[in-house]
Amino acid sequence: DAAIGRYRLSVQSPASGSSSPASLGTFVLLFNPWSSGDDVFMPGKAECEEYVLEEFGIIFAGNKNRINGFGWNFGQFQEDILNICLSMLDRSLNHRQDPATDASHRGDPKYLGRVLSAMVNANDDQGVLLGNWSGKYEGGKDPSSWTGSVEILQGWKKSGFRPVRYGQCWVFAAVLTTVLRCLGIPTRMVTNFSSAHDADGNLRVDEFYDAEGNHLERGADSVWNFHVWNESWFSRSDLGPSYSGWQVLDATPQEESGGIYQCGPASRIAVKEGEVDLDYDCPFVFAEVNADCMYWNYEPTTGKKTLIFSRATEIGQLISTKAVGRDDRVDVTKDYKYEEGSTKERDIFKKARKKLGLEDKFDPTAPTPEEVERKPDISGKFKVPGPLQVGQDLSLILVLANLQSEPKTVDAKMTAWSTLYTRKPVAEIWKDSIAVTLSPKEEKQFPIKIPYSDYQKQLTADNMIQVTALCHVKGGIQVLVQRDITLDSPAIDIQVLGEAKVNKEVDVEVTFANPIAVEVMDCVLQVQGNDLLRGILEIDLPPLKGSEKSSTKFKLTPSETGPKHLLVNFSCDKFASIKAFKMVNV
Repeated sequence: DAAIGRYRLSVQSPASGSSSPASLGTFVLLFNPWSSGDDVFMPGKAECEEYVLEEFGIIFAGNKNRINGFGWNFGQFQEDILNICLSMLDRSLNHRQDPATDASHRGDPKYLGRVLSAMVNANDDQGVLLGNWSGKYEGGKDPSSWTGSVEILQGWKKSGFRPVRYGQCWVFAAVLTTVLRCLGIPTRMVTNFSSAHDADGNLRVDEFYDAEGNHLERGADSVWNFHVWNESWFSRSDLGPSYSGWQVLDATPQEESGGIYQCGPASRIAVKEGEVDLDYDCPFVFAEVNADCMYWNYEPTTGKKTLIFSRATEIGQLISTKAVGRDDRVDVTKDYKYEEGSTKERDIFKKARKKLGLEDKFDPTAPTPEEVERKPDISGKFKVPGPLQVGQDLSLILVLANLQSEPKTVDAKMTAWSTLYTRKPVAEIWKDSIAVTLSPKEEKQFPIKIPYSDYQKQLTADNMIQVTALCHVKGGIQVLVQRDITLDSPAIDIQVLGEAKVNKEVDVEVTFANPIAVEVMDCVLQVQGNDLLRGILEIDLPPLKGSEKSSTKFKLTPSETGPKHLLVNFSCDKFASIKAFKMVNV
């Protein structure tokens, strides 16, 4: 339980009397997950190797309908990273305000986790990364173009500790993983799909749509297609042994906690059991995976809002992390909540509402029980016949079904917007409407085509589009049909030409086929991989004509044996960041 950090070591012999001790140099003390007495002790050897020693990770993104994973180089043992991690502690607000008290708490992983969750974002303390969710990234790097933490941490130090531009949730979480693993705290990244950002703490997120079906940016609540945070493994002496184990930390600056942008550690067990009164930030994390979702029709001229429908099973789906020792996805949803729709899950939700004082409080913004109970006359969904790729026209099918035994007249207003992964609308790319009469119990399909030329200029690096149909049913309540679509990037192929051996050059070939009919320009290939090459290799490539293939060769000289990961990022004027990785056995 000693404070971690840099120590000076000196020796004094009894014979030398009162002369000053001789310095032997310095050493750095870290947490030790292999030691059973340590707060971060982790019993499994394979788990320690993955969550402390592994420098490569896979981050899951996309949306609940289509999950994709991309590689990341944590690089916690690369040059100067340990020094930078120790500098982060010395630059924290706590250390600046009271260095002695801060240093005395440095043996406590829950203290350090909380401090570092604040230091990874630039808010409040000139920390490592500046967040940017505008879709415009002038004066910095598009968050989707990073492939590792080393460049970010080294850049922060090189600039005289000025925040690096720009980060979004997975970048904050990846950098925090690097820092905590470097200090010896077992840490992993976790992705929550359909993640709620409940800004007003009422365990409810409200979304607003106008009569045309446009998603309005109204109110501070939002539902992100995905959100990435961290789990770190340590004991909770403050809460009791039953709350030890995985603890949620989140470095993305979403809401203030204790006056600054930090989040956690929230015990994952406390979140599952609805113990939202326990430290730290349990209500926020509980809402991220459990909030109820309300969809409203909002009339801007009158300010009138009408509930379209509410859903209790929308939020917190397919919660994912990388498998131990394998490049696979593991679903950990059941570790965050009981089965969706079960009585146990609803009981826990009620318990959390009660603990937060929401059960007895009148909420004027909440829908009436009558509004919630009203049943629609029709149902609808968007069907996606196959994978959708950037560069191709998008084909969808709107399916409408009459649930009643008398005919229904429907007027559907349809829109498609390009969005960020936070579902923040960026630009309208398509709109249309249909009027139809459905016979009793009839189901009809309406094919939709959105040409590439319509969305090409509006797409952000997230490759995301939200399609909405607001159906006005004559004599009945409105029905909202929506779907978030993630477009697949074109593939990159990586081939290692020959056997990879220590200190021997080996050729690697990277192939990219331009899937669109027009020329792509400003093509850049970035390559990195610990123990395979030093730093980041950047290769400028000539423009590539429509439907042409480009092949690039470069050499690696591996410096260590074992399984190593090569990460590749290709970008050009039409495709922001196409990522691939390859395991190389040296």
